[in-house]
This record gives sequence, C-alpha cells and structure tokens, in this order.
Amino acid sequence: MKRILIIDDNEDIRKIIGYDLIKAGFDVDDAQDGESGYQMIQKEKNYDLIIVDWMMPGMSGIELVRTLRRQHNNSLLFMLTAKDGVDDLAEAFEAGVDDYMRKPFSPRELTIRIQRHLQQRVREKDKHILSYGDITLDERSRQVTIQGNKVALTRKEFDMLAYYLSHPDTVLSRNQILNELWGFDYDGDTRIVDVHTFKLRAKLKDSSVMITSSRGIGYRLEKRGGL
Repeated sequence: MKRILIIDDNEDIRKIIGYDLIKAGFDVDDAQDGESGYQMIQKEKNYDLIIVDWMMPGMSGIELVRTLRRQHNNSLLFMLTAKDGVDDLAEAFEAGVDDYMRKPFSPRELTIRIQRHLQQRVREKDKHILSYGDITLDERSRQVTIQGNKVALTRKEFDMLAYYLSHPDTVLSRNQILNELWGFDYDGDTRIVDVHTFKLRAKLKDSSVMITSSRGIGYRLEKRGGL
C-alpha cells in the first residue's frame, strides 16, 4: 500500500484530502505544519508521496521542499497553493515539486493526479538509456550527462528531457507535452510548459543539442547547425 503524507495548517483541507485518498486505497498520515511534517518525514523516511501547502506558519511549504531535495529525499512532492503567477510556478518547480494544484481545487482531481504520478514512477523502473547528440539520459538512475559531465536537473526537467529525447527532430505541441508530463486531466496554465522548457534550455547551453521553438505550436529537440 502506497503511503502519503498531507501537510497543511488547515484541518478541514487535511480531512477532505485524506478522505478521498483513503477511499482510493492509500495509507494516509497528516501534519498541521511544516516543522511537524518534517519531523514525521525524518522519522518514517518511506512516504511515496507528500502533499504540502505553500503558505504555512513557521516552516513554509517551499522551504520544506527545498530542504527535502537538498537531503535527496526521493518522495513525489505535490504543492497546494493559491499563488498562480508564472514566477511562483517557476519557483515551486525549481525547488523540486513534481506537481502543483491551485486552491480551490477538486480533491477528486488531486487523487487522479496522484495515482497517475505513482503509476508513472512504477513504469520508470523498466526504462532504459536514451541518447541524442552528446546527451545521455539514464532513466533507471535518473542521471543526465552532457559530453560525459553530469547535469543537475529537477525531476520535471528530467522527465521533460526524456520526452524530448524519445522524439528527436519532432515538433511537440504544448498539449502533447502537457498530456505526457501532467496528464490528460490537467487544466492548469499551459505556460508551465514554457517555464520548464526555458529552464531546460539554459541547462543544455553547452550541448550540441538544443530545444527550438515552433511558433504557435510547441518545441523541437534538434542538433545545433543541423549536424
């Protein structure tokens, strides 16, 4: 049984989310703030997924996410937030969240997204190595190298690069990327694709491979100079 921890200072939200997740067959714990949630994580160390609210007294959700990723915690991290600016989204994903939902949200949609992310993680165990140009991506160890040098990517940047590497020299629409990485049920801001692609481009600046824009459509992974 998959284990999930809900960290939110709103007791009603914890109960609503917990009810749906328990009904879906998950083992659920909850914490009322970032600090108590962090202590539970340190004690248990085996949560498959952690749901965390951004704005909490004491340790905020974004601080907690950064702390967990610095400690190489491999749990899936979901952020709940009322923030909706592009810069806020970029900050959350750069910190290391795997997905986010704006408040108010549908508990049923949250459960569906969680199920999809956990299923995707299971499938990742059977994947292999992808390479194109001077980029090599190992989907088992989740490591990326450019010209033999390791490159640090966030979880979502890694998944996005893997998708591009699976379809080199092909224009991928924003909707295709959204459906693959966030699910068909995703109804958030499509700019999230642009945010992640922009950051991924910057990390590929020394590569023989680049991500180009196809105006009004999406993006394409190709070799520089058509080599």
